[in-house]
Amino acid sequence: MPDEPVVDPARDRLQALLIVCVLAVASLIIAFIGATPARVSATELLGETRTAGEEAFIASHRGGGATAPENTIPAISAALAAGFDYVEVDVSLTADRQPVLMHDAKVDRTTDGHGRLATLTLAEVKELDAGSWFGEEFAGTRVPTFAEFLDVLAASGRRAIVELKGEWDAVAVETAVAEVTARNLERRVALSSFDARTLAMAGSSSTVLPRLFILRHLPEDVVRAATEAGVRGLVVDRRAILDRPEVVDELHSAGIRVVVYTLNSDTQWDEVTALGVDGIVTDDPATLSMWQQGVAGGQ
Repeated sequence: MPDEPVVDPARDRLQALLIVCVLAVASLIIAFIGATPARVSATELLGETRTAGEEAFIASHRGGGATAPENTIPAISAALAAGFDYVEVDVSLTADRQPVLMHDAKVDRTTDGHGRLATLTLAEVKELDAGSWFGEEFAGTRVPTFAEFLDVLAASGRRAIVELKGEWDAVAVETAVAEVTARNLERRVALSSFDARTLAMAGSSSTVLPRLFILRHLPEDVVRAATEAGVRGLVVDRRAILDRPEVVDELHSAGIRVVVYTLNSDTQWDEVTALGVDGIVTDDPATLSMWQQGVAGGQ
């Protein structure tokens, strides 16, 4: 028969206190995990990795610039109504650090104004005609703010890839992220940029909102670069992928998606689809969609 345990009231109280403390900490951790939204996975945002010959998702470039003035509400609305997988837009900052939809550093090409966007205030940008250059029926179309774009996107129920162009500071990035979060769009919007610093600031502003790294050229260890940047995918120049087609499988093995820009011919679509890329950014999403349907029907 074992010896009777020696009763030590002080030790028992200490053990009981330790157990209570451990349980309390565990409860806090569980509560924190439960209250913190999970980070958006690559699969949730961009779908399963594609295989060679499989249909890639379509992203309508510059908001759908083939049918209406690029990066304007008419173009975006048409692309969203057409049902393409993603609408891709460019967001730049005005002189007073307000985000608006604009691709070029200067406003000359797509408005009736002149000069660099970074030297114009939001009030001045709002006076510009961003539609007449494309067609008389779009005369008077304005440059939309980022908030106006997000309102249209939220109502559509669809997704967007938002490129942050130019130089962004922490406050501007935080403001943009806050606009996305305020509309509960963290799981429907991906922020993209050529600038790793901008993406890092976005990651600091939100642990949920997914990011995509845009690359013209691939670093030697592209998987490591993408992993260290904490991105869900790469948006890559077609030529870089064709020069190193093996990186598609390497990135897929690491859970990273591959999106290729900006492809507008069936020859280009065929080249990258054969490699199993996950997405294609195009100025002509309608024709790409028909091409994909034709290829699928012929298989």
